[in-house]
Amino acid sequence: MISLSAQTESLAESLAAMAAQTGKALAGLTVMFAMFQNYFPCELRNIIMECYEKLVNFVYPYIQITFPEFQGDGFRRSKAYSAIERYLKANSTKQAKRLQAYVFDDCDSVVLSVANNEEVTDEFKGIKVWWSSREHNPNKQSISFWPREDEKRYFRLTFYRKHRHRITGEYIKHVMEEGKAITVQERRRKLCTNKAGGGASGPGIGGGGIWSEVVFEHPAKFDTLAMDPIRKDQIVKDLLYFSKSEEYYKNVGRAWKRGYLLYGPPGTGKSTMIAAMANLLQYDVYDLELTAVDNNTELRKLLINTTSKSIIVIEDIDCSIDVTAKREDEEDEDEDENEEDGEEKNPVNEEKKKKKKKKKQSKVTLSGLLNTIDGLWSACPGERIIVFTTNHVEKLDKALIRRGRMDEHIELSYCGFEAFKILATNYLEVESHELFAKIRQLLSETEMSPADVADKLMRKSDGEDADGNLMRLIKALEEVQEKNKTAKLEEKEKKVAKGNGSGDQALKENGHIIKL
Repeated sequence: MISLSAQTESLAESLAAMAAQTGKALAGLTVMFAMFQNYFPCELRNIIMECYEKLVNFVYPYIQITFPEFQGDGFRRSKAYSAIERYLKANSTKQAKRLQAYVFDDCDSVVLSVANNEEVTDEFKGIKVWWSSREHNPNKQSISFWPREDEKRYFRLTFYRKHRHRITGEYIKHVMEEGKAITVQERRRKLCTNKAGGGASGPGIGGGGIWSEVVFEHPAKFDTLAMDPIRKDQIVKDLLYFSKSEEYYKNVGRAWKRGYLLYGPPGTGKSTMIAAMANLLQYDVYDLELTAVDNNTELRKLLINTTSKSIIVIEDIDCSIDVTAKREDEEDEDEDENEEDGEEKNPVNEEKKKKKKKKKQSKVTLSGLLNTIDGLWSACPGERIIVFTTNHVEKLDKALIRRGRMDEHIELSYCGFEAFKILATNYLEVESHELFAKIRQLLSETEMSPADVADKLMRKSDGEDADGNLMRLIKALEEVQEKNKTAKLEEKEKKVAKGNGSGDQALKENGHIIKL
């Protein structure tokens, strides 16, 4: 017992002596550092520090890469920083004991980030790396337009020097791609429309300038879209293949974009298909209103300020831009020449001219539209789908809808029996019924849009059932059928009357009236 007590006392004395010596050494170093700072010239201090850093780098086995939170201009958050933040949230935050939580404007979920001075590890193809979050906190305060100094955060990547090429060439690219993919999955998608005369007012969505946006929450999907199932499956495969074909488009030398022309009568589901496309691919939607665009330059600015992974929509394009401007100008010239020749001015023609002049206040031309969607600027940014819709495809200029600009021409026609069955499943949860045979017959003889069919099938009160709604549809189809018969009969009577009137024309021959 005495021996153990003596050993304990001896150990305590030696630790106390060691602590005293360490304190003296630290005090000496502090004094030396203060003398170094106060008495050594600045130029000499810089030279000594450079030599010290070179010596450390020579023997230090690691390489460090820093990713600051803000870009060089200080106002834009770095895309690399955001991608790393999302990547670490998915892969490494389970290791960290201290986390920070954020909710961004473009994301519904909470983003967990590694807290300052916390370090986590990651592994890539057997190579171990270390990620740490740091914050720059300078002692001095300054007034500047740049972000506050104490908010300059950054991620630091540390790895062994021997793995330099593998990390810089493969791992960082892997982190960026994974982080961007996670961002796309978690982001809140947008529905955007252009502001009237906004082409010179701002830098785009990020600056709140030329696009207005709301959250895109349309529930449409291809499963509930009323159209031929075979054609629907072809469209879905085409869209999915496009979204995965970045390398293919690069190899063939084409911009990563695809055009779809949707045409057909009103109420056949053109807008619904656009929403289904956006939901399938998780793309934003830009509804481009051409009548609000002043000129070709503004149109180009609008399209440049769209993001990748987006669908650019021009609905009713035959009404949005004068696609037959050249022919109309020629007609106007002919009319002007006739008036100059002495013909009286037609009030109806004058009214038409006023409307045309008013329409032509927007100086967006067909040539400008073609160059924007299919010229040099069309590749900025990539991964975009351009959709035109029209009720009158025959009115569109052939150059506007040729293959290469509008790659897929999709006709959305009146409701057929296969489309009706999808609507019956959606609205009535009925896959077969005894009234289906009658409806099949009526749909084959009558033209009714899917929107009208859906309106008849939709339940509008608690007491309605499938039988009543199907009968309502049958009654509506029979009414349309009867109207069509009446219209055909009236048209036939008009033709007969016109034929009889032509038989009563009189010819004067040798002073006598001869009736034919």
